[in-house]
Amino acid sequence: MKRDSRLSGVLHVLLHMAEQDGPVTSEVLAKAMGTNPVVVRRVMAGLREQGYVRSEKGHGGGWTLARDLAEITLRDIYDALGRPTLLAMGNRTEAPGCLVEQAVNASLNAAFREAEAILLSRLGDVTLATLSADFHARLSARSGSSRTEIDHAE
Repeated sequence: MKRDSRLSGVLHVLLHMAEQDGPVTSEVLAKAMGTNPVVVRRVMAGLREQGYVRSEKGHGGGWTLARDLAEITLRDIYDALGRPTLLAMGNRTEAPGCLVEQAVNASLNAAFREAEAILLSRLGDVTLATLSADFHARLSARSGSSRTEIDHAE
C-alpha cells in the first residue's frame, strides 16, 4: 500500500512559507514538494477554507499563512486534509465467517483504534511553532548558517 505523504508535504511547505517575507507562488511550493502546482493549489485551497492560509492574486501574489504558527497544530492540518488514513495495516477481510479470524480482527481493531488515538493526540500537541523552532535549532547547528530561502533550507 502506498503511503499518503500529503501531511508531511504540506507541513514542509507551510514551514517554508513561514520563513518568507511575502507570498509564495504555487509554482515555488510545488518545486519544494516535488509535485505539480495544480496539486498545491488544490491542497492550499482546502487550507484556505479552514483559515490557515490566504492567497493573493496578481503580480507579487501567492500564498501566505493566515494564522500564527503557535495557533496551528499538526492535527489541524491533518483534519484540513480530510483526515487521510493514518495506518497502512488492516484486516485480511472485514467480515470474516471464520471465528478465528473474527478474534484476530477484534484484537487488531482495538489495537488500531488505540494507536490512532495516541497518534491523533500527539498531532494535537505539536504546533507549527514547535516545528519551526526545531528547524531553526537544526539550521543554527549546521555551521551557523542563516539561509532560509525556500529552496536552500533543505
